[in-house]
Amino acid sequence: MNLLYKSTRDAQHTVTASEAILKGLAPDGGLFVPVSMPKLDVTMEQLKDMSYQETAYAVMKQFMTDFTEEELKHCIACAYDSKFDTEVIAPLVKVGDTYHLELFHGATIAFKDMALSILPHLLTTSAKKNHVTHEIVILTATSGDTGKAALAGFADVPGTRIIVFYPKNGVSRVQELQMVTQKGANTSVVAIHGNFDNAQTGVKALFEDQELEQELMEKGFQFSSANSINIGRLVPQVVYYVYAYAKLLKNEEIAPGEEINVTVPTGNFGNILAAYYAKQMGVPIAKLICASNENKVLFDFFRTGTYDKNREFVLTSSPSMDILISSNLERLIYTIAGADAEKDQELMDALKAEGRYDITPEMKEKLSDFAGGYATEEETMAAIRDTYQSTGYVMDPHTAVAAHVCRAYRKDSGDQRKQLIASTASPYKFVKSVMTAIDEKYGSMEEFALIDELEKASGTTVPHAIEEIRSAQILHTRECDADKMKDTVKEILAI
Repeated sequence: MNLLYKSTRDAQHTVTASEAILKGLAPDGGLFVPVSMPKLDVTMEQLKDMSYQETAYAVMKQFMTDFTEEELKHCIACAYDSKFDTEVIAPLVKVGDTYHLELFHGATIAFKDMALSILPHLLTTSAKKNHVTHEIVILTATSGDTGKAALAGFADVPGTRIIVFYPKNGVSRVQELQMVTQKGANTSVVAIHGNFDNAQTGVKALFEDQELEQELMEKGFQFSSANSINIGRLVPQVVYYVYAYAKLLKNEEIAPGEEINVTVPTGNFGNILAAYYAKQMGVPIAKLICASNENKVLFDFFRTGTYDKNREFVLTSSPSMDILISSNLERLIYTIAGADAEKDQELMDALKAEGRYDITPEMKEKLSDFAGGYATEEETMAAIRDTYQSTGYVMDPHTAVAAHVCRAYRKDSGDQRKQLIASTASPYKFVKSVMTAIDEKYGSMEEFALIDELEKASGTTVPHAIEEIRSAQILHTRECDADKMKDTVKEILAI
């Protein structure tokens, strides 16, 4: 069966998986969703003995039905190879009474590598399938991790260019250095004067700009996206939740069919949406626990049914979650609206015009799969410190947000199911926050000295991605105002 995709804002128009990957965003500004949710055609008993690569094929073939077996397996083999520092790709680690799914063993030591290692291969394969002759310009906004992972994935990939916008002073020093030292003749990095939401809104506006699209076409370019709005990034994320459940089963940590809860630290809602899709495919997940930092727009939404971005934007120690417009939530809104494109459009128009929307009581009832929680800065730091003192395990601030929320959910709900936590970044990426949380004496030390202290404290080796930036040359110094992103893109592409 050929699975097609439609826009959340227009149910009439359908495209194939490869067309959806190429476009990134639907022409009407909506996000592509599968016409129906596919199911796994292998049992957990079979999955538990599969490698990560085999699991990826079992999951992704259900979503990408216009790719041949050879094409899809080639993309998977190119993505999940020695770029990862462990053969298992996504290790499961027992920490106290929870299981951490470590998603940070790729080239840029954050979970974005899990999908952005494969997206360039999916995209170039899609371009060939659809006889695209234009150069593909990947346009991406980042709150810290997507940018570097996308740059690393697309650097010097023939037929592509990549332009990344990030908020100046809105990412960690390591995150910034990882981006501005990126090599590759086809890479551009721009610091915008504004926050992540400004960058993301600007990128979406460029996608919707038909006049610009025409100018690009005339010059031989077309836009695509590496953000989680691209279905080619979301589908590979579904894989690791399927893999994690199968491995818990293999390790006899759970009984066959036993339901687990999954806690995900999320700002843009893509990572937890992937877990929701895994549940829809047949993985026995009970609750999906959405963990927010002090920018708790998602927590408030799950509690009240009102999404309201009209609030102070807080810069936290978990910058990848410093987001007030959670793009991927639109896919869930569309689902709980009963696949009603008109209702979805109405709510998204309200968000654009007034910065808020209210879902109906019937829609709110369909959110029972989800629970929400948030961690303050103090609670995040305490989670890092307490976990280290009790187990010796060091986690980054994003994972610490999830650990705090997971513990609070357990206590408040009395739900004692086994808990999986998505561990989304290496502590080395946020070394200042992590080491200061462990002991305040580290607060006065400079970032690179702290890397050696973290190595000693955690008993882990400094990742190559960190060693690399210690002496790397800064190659990207471009900056622009948030309202000048279009001019900057035209300048970079010489249009």
